[in-house]
Amino acid sequence: MSRLINSMQMQPHSKEQQLINPCIRNCCLDDGDICLGCFRTLEEILAWRSLTLEQRTLVLIEVEKRRTPDVR
Repeated sequence: MSRLINSMQMQPHSKEQQLINPCIRNCCLDDGDICLGCFRTLEEILAWRSLTLEQRTLVLIEVEKRRTPDVR
């Protein structure tokens, strides 16, 4: 994911993009630097304000993958 964020050109965001921040103010990083509250990586959290809507959408897709355990 970090390569994806770094490879995309970051652009200023609109007020609409600010509304989709997944932060729930329960910040605690696990050993892999993933927040146990919002399931974003530390890098994703730090980059959030400068990500485009498309980039944020990709982050949220990754968040859902992390939030939902792989049951087999």
